[in-house]
Amino acid sequence: MEYILETQGLTKVYGQKEAARDVNLHIREGQIYGLIGRNGAGKTTIMRMISGLSTPTRGSYSLFGKTGYEMGKMLKYVGVLIEHPGLYPKLSAYENLKIKCLAMGIKPQGYVEELLKGVGLENTDRKKGAGSYSLGMRQRLGIALALVGEPKIIILDEPINGLDPQGIVEVRETLVRLRDEKGITVMVSSHILDELSKVADAYGIINEGTLLDEFSADELHLRSGQYVVVRTGDNAGAAEALKGIGVGKIIAEPDGSLRVEDQLDNTAAMAKAIVDAGIGLEEIYLRTMSLEDYYLGVTGGGKHNG
Repeated sequence: MEYILETQGLTKVYGQKEAARDVNLHIREGQIYGLIGRNGAGKTTIMRMISGLSTPTRGSYSLFGKTGYEMGKMLKYVGVLIEHPGLYPKLSAYENLKIKCLAMGIKPQGYVEELLKGVGLENTDRKKGAGSYSLGMRQRLGIALALVGEPKIIILDEPINGLDPQGIVEVRETLVRLRDEKGITVMVSSHILDELSKVADAYGIINEGTLLDEFSADELHLRSGQYVVVRTGDNAGAAEALKGIGVGKIIAEPDGSLRVEDQLDNTAAMAKAIVDAGIGLEEIYLRTMSLEDYYLGVTGGGKHNG
């Protein structure tokens, strides 16, 4: 089995709008797969279809190499947290999990305690209702609920959205623990790219319902590479000065800086050329391109100059 989850031309139409269009995803076992895109890009629509909560308009998908009726039987190995976790606010984390376990016929001794430990909630007060928890704690409890039944893959829609920095770290550490200690595959959507880049092994970029690109973390590093950031009081003049010493690829960024993707080991000569042209040089430094930089490039967020 090459992929634990694979989609073929997955499409969802609401009225006249295609919320997802011919999406072909490939998720390997044991990965944290980040589905990235702005709000309304189609991430939730895709996740609802592959978790069995919505029927595709056309296209198909496979789980654990199974399709059709056999694939339907495999949905019991898929844990889901889409939108806000459905919690009983007056009940504790332990009691919320106990109710779901009973509903699913799961009664092994110590099972709930193990779930709580897996998401870092083993020390919560059993007399304290979940409604009084921090948002980060509620999200981790939602993940624990998705883990009831021993799923092999969990699908999480924007689990860090709205969290404070501490909550983001807690959820991030939980996802890594599930992958590394439990061997669980995680599909997680987010538009907070800096945080996602700290945990994901692979990515898919969704824009206006279309999958634009799919790549591993290693491929991202090879594709994105490094560039020189230049800030001056006269970008047009600085670009001309750089071209005068043979620098070829100069990109004007939305934040007002110049991105230079040529002669990266020649920053001293670049600085001299700008200063010699009588242009005030504010800063110049080498930077490694981030996931956000790459995402903006793929979705058309950059502007080229020369």
